[in-house]
Amino acid sequence: VQLQASGGGLVQAGGSLRLSCVASGSIFRLTAMGWYRQAPGKQRELVGSISGGITNYGDSVKGRFTITRDNAKAENTVDLQMNSLKPEDTAVYYCNADGLFSTTKGVVHSVEWGQGTLVTVSS
Repeated sequence: VQLQASGGGLVQAGGSLRLSCVASGSIFRLTAMGWYRQAPGKQRELVGSISGGITNYGDSVKGRFTITRDNAKAENTVDLQMNSLKPEDTAVYYCNADGLFSTTKGVVHSVEWGQGTLVTVSS
């Protein structure tokens, strides 16, 4: 299973970025996808998650970030629209996929992570 994240970069405070993540490989069924972030010296924290159309956001991004998912495509995707960005949003953003995956041992539950994409917000 591979999760490929894209869309990170450098943006000025108040600006916007859109992150995308595509999950591919031996996916049996995904139940949830999400975005987490980790700033230098801090623990990884939830940015947003989506499961069955229900979204959940970290308190610091509510009202500014929107997570969406498109299961209609052959590949499962999760996007994160980030508006009104602040310098404190600077972090490496990771996407994840929670679900059932086909392995040589059969179908197993797992949470898979992408490699991360850097978002830098300048003041």
